Amino acid sequence: HACHGRARQVEVVRDAILHLLAEDTTLEPRDVIVMCPDVEAFAPLVHATFGAGEVVEDDEAAPSGDRPPDLRVRLADRSLRQTNPVLGVVARLLELADQRLTASQVLDLADREPVRRRFRFDDDEIARIEDWVADSGIRWGLDAPHRAPFKLDALDAGTWRAGLDRILVGVAMAEAGPRRFGPVLPLDDVESGAIELAGRLAELLDRLRGAVDALSVPMPVAGWAEAIGAAADALCAAPPRETWQRAQLERLLDDAVREAAGSTAPLALPEIRSLLADRLQGRPTRANFRTGHLTVCTLVPMRSVPHRVVCLLGLDDGAFPRRTARDGDDLVLDDPRLGDRDPRTEDRQMLLDALLAASDRLVVTYSGRDERTNTPRPPAVPVGELLDMVDATVRVPGDGARARDQVVVEHPLQPFDRRSFEPGRLIPGRPWSFDRVMLAGARALEGERAPARPFLAGPLPAEAAPLVALEDLVRFAEHPVKAFLRGRLGVRVGRRDDETEDALPVQLDGLQEWGVGRRLLEARLAGTPLDAGVEAEIARGTLPPGRLALPVIEKVRPVVEAIAAQAEAALGPPGDPDPVDVRVELPGGRSLRGTVPGLRGDVLAAVIYSRVSARHRLAMWVRWLALTAARPERPVSALVIGRAEARESVVTLARIPPLAPDPEGRRATALAQLTTLVDLFDRGMREPLPIACLSSAAYANAAARNLNAEAAGRNVWKSDRFDKEDRDLEHQLVHGGVLDFTELLEQLPRDDERGDGWDETEPSRFGRYARRLWAPLLAIEKVEDRS
Repeated sequence: HACHGRARQVEVVRDAILHLLAEDTTLEPRDVIVMCPDVEAFAPLVHATFGAGEVVEDDEAAPSGDRPPDLRVRLADRSLRQTNPVLGVVARLLELADQRLTASQVLDLADREPVRRRFRFDDDEIARIEDWVADSGIRWGLDAPHRAPFKLDALDAGTWRAGLDRILVGVAMAEAGPRRFGPVLPLDDVESGAIELAGRLAELLDRLRGAVDALSVPMPVAGWAEAIGAAADALCAAPPRETWQRAQLERLLDDAVREAAGSTAPLALPEIRSLLADRLQGRPTRANFRTGHLTVCTLVPMRSVPHRVVCLLGLDDGAFPRRTARDGDDLVLDDPRLGDRDPRTEDRQMLLDALLAASDRLVVTYSGRDERTNTPRPPAVPVGELLDMVDATVRVPGDGARARDQVVVEHPLQPFDRRSFEPGRLIPGRPWSFDRVMLAGARALEGERAPARPFLAGPLPAEAAPLVALEDLVRFAEHPVKAFLRGRLGVRVGRRDDETEDALPVQLDGLQEWGVGRRLLEARLAGTPLDAGVEAEIARGTLPPGRLALPVIEKVRPVVEAIAAQAEAALGPPGDPDPVDVRVELPGGRSLRGTVPGLRGDVLAAVIYSRVSARHRLAMWVRWLALTAARPERPVSALVIGRAEARESVVTLARIPPLAPDPEGRRATALAQLTTLVDLFDRGMREPLPIACLSSAAYANAAARNLNAEAAGRNVWKSDRFDKEDRDLEHQLVHGGVLDFTELLEQLPRDDERGDGWDETEPSRFGRYARRLWAPLLAIEKVEDRS
């Protein structure tokens, strides 16, 4: 059976066994043995494929003849590091002892079951530790001296020691601006409930350091046995009923000491790894062998006892016969003689033994085609010789016909390919696959293609809650579709990168650089000297090490200074802004409640390091309206200060002056605008509206100036070198893919989108929503760029 890759080989073997069981009612799973050169590589695939079969309970009314066979498997000859978790940790520790101990390596070690049991880590705590590692800037190395073999012992940034110091100082004090304890910046994410977890993490790292130091010194075998046993006791714990795991390690070490016969010759770490590697490999035993279920084992001598069906799995070219590394300590290689052990010849002999052990059927699978390129691949050389022998000894009628064509089956790439279900297409007289799920997939693939359904057939029922949260209204204004998905449907769309960074940062990307600028600006606005803020960023560990941080600081610093200077000129000396709780009674008995941050005197300000975009301006507009409606006695203005979009400018200021001079006029105007926004919010909570913040701002602004509104909106909507709003994951979800701006404008207004408050000169729903959302703000807002 020529297949595409390992996974398809396992699926094909399963179906081949089912065919044999269906043909012969006397055949039982215990009469079948599956052998493969590398049982560890195929073990997860075997579990996934054979463990996914349909299960029929005994009390179900299915006739016994209709019940699927019990194809539960028993895996034999597994390596000890797989069957004994403590040995797995020890083997991993020996691998890590001379490595860099990166963040991902240590986290992987901490996530192993014996280590989790020793330090009482649960899933939530492991996730919290991962967050700490990312936030504290840990990359690799236990401490600076541990980096000495890599010529970086003068650099402490990014080590476990530096990150742990931040975590432990964060237990005692919060990160208030750039406040530090000596050279250590506290981690501002260690709440009181996680103090014990921080202590257990510190204990793990301390014991790991002791184990690594002990395993880095050459010593006799007896010393290695003592050091390995101490490391296992320090880092691992087994359940009370599974103490055999530690006892098995003790027996393995005792055997190694006994075979050393008291030798005092020191062994280095690579040598002890090689010594224990053979003892940690799988060994042929009677355990899990011929237990009544389907047995999967490796190709080893004395395994080829007679079975009615023998399946040989994974006989790929290059994987069989197995290759062994040449050992420089093997003296036989210097003077080879006839009769010396040859692993490749032994594998050929084991193939012959397995062939002769099959009394009824022999099933062989190999990767006959590349699963990505579909390029043909030859079978292993011994399998090719077997097929050559079939051609030489069996005659078939027809000119040029080969006997191998009668026994080789070429399988398709996908299990739901129609050829697997057409009788006679792969094997004579019957279909190949038994998988009902894949049959449904094949039928769906061949069926009539229905057009894609809309995300919603129509608007959802209205849910006008008596209380509207101010932040919900702000989030809707910033991203209407995202607000609908999260607020009404509870759907979150995004790409989460779970990979832990192991490399020291050498060059920051745009988001990382923005984070540095944001923190420096916040410290500067709080009254902290910029030099102190830079020192805090260096202590944080997010900047490139040493002099590599200078280009980042030189790029960010003048922008921070320019924004801070404009903020001081407009708002006065640095100080803490006042948050204001607001409550606005809306028409119809509903109320708007929330907290408005950033009030300084009579100016509601937002000073940001980001480029001032439509989202920042619209969010400020909503908060300013709420504050004005709740406190009409104060003539409050609004101001957003941030980086400029234009390259020739540095800072952008977006101002909103106070409304009418009298309090009642201010309140009435703000209340009317809030009512409009809440109406849009209610509509946006029933369906994804055909609108987006940035493109609607460009469209409305161009329309207000009698410019080409469609071109302006398209320029902001359509992606070019960078992803724009058409590629927002939320927009792709509700629109069924990337939507062109013309398609967005094709949606026509509905009957309830006419009349007061709607610009009926706009022919599209997008245009009407854009003008209704932005026209009041554009009428009074002033945006200016300053160098």
